[in-house]
Amino acid sequence: MAKDTEKLIRQLSLISFLMAERRPVSALEIRQDVEGYAQMTSDEAFNRRFYADRAELSSLGIELKVEKSSEGSFEAETYTLPPENFYLPAIEFSDQELGALRTALVLLDGEFAYAEPLRLALQQLSWGKPSPLSAPEHQSVRLAMTASGGGRDLSQRLSKIETAIFRRKTIVFDYYTMGRDAEEKRKVDPYHLLFRGGQFYLVGHAHERDAVRVFRLSRIRNKVGYSSKAEHDFQRPEDFDPRAYATRADWQLGEPQGTARIWLSNRIDWLVRRHVGEDVGTIEQADDGVIFETAYGDSRQLVSWVLGLGPRARILEPEELVEEAEGRVRLVAERHSSAMELAAPDKRRPREEQEEDDGKRDTGIRPERFARLVTLAGILIDTARRGSKLDLKELCETLQMSEQELRQDIDVLNVVNFGGGSYVLYAEVQGDQIEVDPEPYGDNFARPARLLPLEAKALAAAIDLVGEHLPDGSLASAREKIVDALGRDPAADGLQITTAKGDDSEIARVVSSAIAERQMLEIEHYKESEDEFTSRTIEPYQLLNGQEGWYVHSFEPSKDQTRSFRLDRIRSAEVLDETFEPREGVEPDVQGWPTTGEVPASETARVWVSPERARWAREDGRVVEELKDGSVIIELPFGGHEYLAREILKEAGDAAVLEPESARAAVLEAADALAGAVKR
Repeated sequence: MAKDTEKLIRQLSLISFLMAERRPVSALEIRQDVEGYAQMTSDEAFNRRFYADRAELSSLGIELKVEKSSEGSFEAETYTLPPENFYLPAIEFSDQELGALRTALVLLDGEFAYAEPLRLALQQLSWGKPSPLSAPEHQSVRLAMTASGGGRDLSQRLSKIETAIFRRKTIVFDYYTMGRDAEEKRKVDPYHLLFRGGQFYLVGHAHERDAVRVFRLSRIRNKVGYSSKAEHDFQRPEDFDPRAYATRADWQLGEPQGTARIWLSNRIDWLVRRHVGEDVGTIEQADDGVIFETAYGDSRQLVSWVLGLGPRARILEPEELVEEAEGRVRLVAERHSSAMELAAPDKRRPREEQEEDDGKRDTGIRPERFARLVTLAGILIDTARRGSKLDLKELCETLQMSEQELRQDIDVLNVVNFGGGSYVLYAEVQGDQIEVDPEPYGDNFARPARLLPLEAKALAAAIDLVGEHLPDGSLASAREKIVDALGRDPAADGLQITTAKGDDSEIARVVSSAIAERQMLEIEHYKESEDEFTSRTIEPYQLLNGQEGWYVHSFEPSKDQTRSFRLDRIRSAEVLDETFEPREGVEPDVQGWPTTGEVPASETARVWVSPERARWAREDGRVVEELKDGSVIIELPFGGHEYLAREILKEAGDAAVLEPESARAAVLEAADALAGAVKR
């Protein structure tokens, strides 16, 4: 029998024994009666294994209570497992909340790195109630962007880092540093995972810098390893606040350089408030707009953001930042005012390939087998109590296991005992069914176990990914109940999900309500390219997320066409009394523009990118030609000249349109207009 399987049997038997006895028991009793310990020939071997098992159960959130006698020796200690340390407190979910949880799984399953532990968590939470895994499916939300593992290699790194976080293990890896264009060794105490802008990031203490740093998982090269064989390597500082990393703006990454003061037009101050949040900076009123004050660590990123806002924003202080903005606008204008002299194509330098995916995206994080076994035990015992049998294929589908894996797990559970050779259950596969005969003490596993850290994390991540975008706040209320039952917020334990580029929660609640009740919706929409507000009356059908954030997919009767409006561009929304009958065929193509960012009417521009920024273009997989000086050519789809001009201005002089000529002229015009604005 494999060592891992022996350990699982030993740990499950230890839990069953302690909960069956319901009294303090000694180490000697455990050694004599619990499966897996009796054959240990020496005190040293038993003490080492028993200590390791206790530590691992503790890391899974299952704490044994230890009572010491006045003698203070190891042999004099006694152990119990209070029910509250193992069982999950009962949570009274409404049917709507259960339906919302099931919807989250349906939306995410298959493309969510945490889909499997999420499935187990929902099994635990729905115990004794109509399962959210078999509830009617809701169709008011669609997802184009999910927290996918991103392919086999990245998923394996993600899984290893997950384990290292909750076991407090220091990790080592090779890391490609974009700013220095170098691959270097890193030794990191992993504190937290963050999903932001379609990418997973690790936040941890970097030993080389003796400071907390952020690492993008896709830039980790080769395998992630542990730095030692110790049980634990570090303790996460009590004052570490992961929220600070989830809410920071791009220009606040890196060492602090200073504080900037930026004028914003009162046409967009509401939009900036949504996007930056309270933690990024402060806003004060001015005669002709507002003044936004923010700390920054990366001046180029801040200048890029301001230039992307066009004449509706300009930097006031400090002077060196003003000069940098002026210089970059001049550079954009120069590179579009006359034909560029490009370096010769580099025929010898092959395009850098992106990380191989090999098409296998079913390699998300696997839940600990311990969690799977506890969940399976509960399902089997509950089935036996009801005097029924289980369908083999149906159970495999429910738990997303192969038939071979299920048979192996049943074999393990068949030898888990609560002491003295009395077993928790006996299950047997008979043809296409499973028959279960539970022992009297099978009740130990007949109630749902506590959510293990990975399960809790998966649940919170799924809820946060979908956020306020289901009707009537059903996910938000379910999340509150889960946090109350756990006694902590899983997001603080190692994973945070941030997807929208702006806080659209208030608008999302109004839109979700209109979708659920099939009521017309009046919105005040801001069209950025023309700097204008328009009032639209729409039939809202679905909320969907995409590369730029969340959208409401709708039908606009006055124009007799379907439209999708970004929620963070909707300044206000009001549900009208008028209802509507759903039309056929108003379905968004989530595999189209929400996923690719390319609208059907897009043109394509050929864009030169400077050697200094070329590696970012390579990482995004957009390079179509390499040049000998290190610069590259990319192809950039665009739906209008105004959009393309903003995107080029955001590159702050490090990009220039080569063709079409009309697009070059549009960028030059935008740069000239901005040059006048930044000098005022």
